[in-house]
Amino acid sequence: MKLFKKILIANRGEIAIRIIRACQELGIETAIVYSDVDRSTLAVRMADEAICIGPAPAAQSYLNIPSIISAAEITDAEAIHPGYGFLAENPHFVEACTASNISFIGPSAENIRVGGDKSRARQIMKKKGIPVVPGSDKPVMSEEDALNVSRKIGFPVIFKASAGGGGKGMRIVDGELELGKMYHTAQKEAFAAFGNGDLYIEKYIPDMRHIEVQILADNKGNIIHLGERECSIQRRHQKLLEEAPFTFADKGFRKKIGELAIRAAKAFKYRNAGTMEFILDRDGQLYFMEINTRIQVEHPVTEMITGIDIIKEQVKLAAGHPLSLRQQDVKFSGHSIECRINAEDPERFIPSPGKVTLFIPPGGYGVRTDTAAFTGWTVPAHYDSLVAKVIVHGKDRSEAITRMKRALREFVVEGIKSTIPFFQKLLDDQDFIRGNINTCFLEKKIPAKKGSG
Repeated sequence: MKLFKKILIANRGEIAIRIIRACQELGIETAIVYSDVDRSTLAVRMADEAICIGPAPAAQSYLNIPSIISAAEITDAEAIHPGYGFLAENPHFVEACTASNISFIGPSAENIRVGGDKSRARQIMKKKGIPVVPGSDKPVMSEEDALNVSRKIGFPVIFKASAGGGGKGMRIVDGELELGKMYHTAQKEAFAAFGNGDLYIEKYIPDMRHIEVQILADNKGNIIHLGERECSIQRRHQKLLEEAPFTFADKGFRKKIGELAIRAAKAFKYRNAGTMEFILDRDGQLYFMEINTRIQVEHPVTEMITGIDIIKEQVKLAAGHPLSLRQQDVKFSGHSIECRINAEDPERFIPSPGKVTLFIPPGGYGVRTDTAAFTGWTVPAHYDSLVAKVIVHGKDRSEAITRMKRALREFVVEGIKSTIPFFQKLLDDQDFIRGNINTCFLEKKIPAKKGSG
């Protein structure tokens, strides 16, 4: 079965370069769209063709569906890879691709639509007997409705945006007195981020860990998992460091969470690459949280412990190839950690855009740096602040931590502030070293400073 001759990349930065490299190894030509501020980026230089689709604001470029479809048609691209962010989880974009006879490298529009509706996803899981956190079965439509649900499941609770993720619209509510304010704040934030202010409510689980499972599914209904990732190091629900496998995982745990992930994927009739996300409470109970219908920023840690190129698998699956692996073929080796190096003040986590006057990424055995940065590059203020992802692999978690510390000592980024110093402190923390972490770890260790983001 043939692959695509040319793929259009509807994204920018390190993920665009990651896709270009995978395509080059598959013998596939690439075209890329870019905004006018990204004209001189590495991704534009590396692609076989490049099309400017508008000015810097994403709404006029990377979110402009007609312009992207036109770029695909002009370049004769047979497929579009959306990367992550922007249009990656927009079902209308998938439908526009289909209407133009262009393959979308990702799941179906219906997969994305259901995955983006957190309340509906919860209902599907409950019907299939997959445990979900106690909460509302549908969006709460008023402050009174929210109060009634919260009283029923008991405080503390957490508001979540039905139409999105990434921490937008999330608010923890400890009691009735603050519920009204938190409800309206979360609703406004959800509407601003996703154009939909619907919220649902879950019981807030203290000291929880965020564990996710990478899955791959072909068009024939075959599904495998590539193991679990630990994503508990977060600030305001934004992931900062991820690792694979879960620190305390054994074969029994991986079998349990892997089977849950595959059951969930089958319930969604999922295809292509995706991630099933779970909450692990302090008693060891797993709860389904949500499905991510795209490649994730942290996918490299899974690649490092399995030796499987997930981007290549995405492309082959989108071209109609069956899964080339069975579950028993997936082997796990060692431990991997990823640090997201952002252009931010490492103490206040405020964006620090500007010109990079010196950029020397780390290297050496067991170190991978995914980046689009270079000396002389200007970090634009229009997009996210990710500068690089440093990923390491070691024979065990202890060696991976030591290797990451060595890599960060080598990493030179001048001209802007970066989060490298933050990770250097984190990797020396004894609780982190022992694996005593949860999603509130940073809030307890590093209280938010005045003026922080």
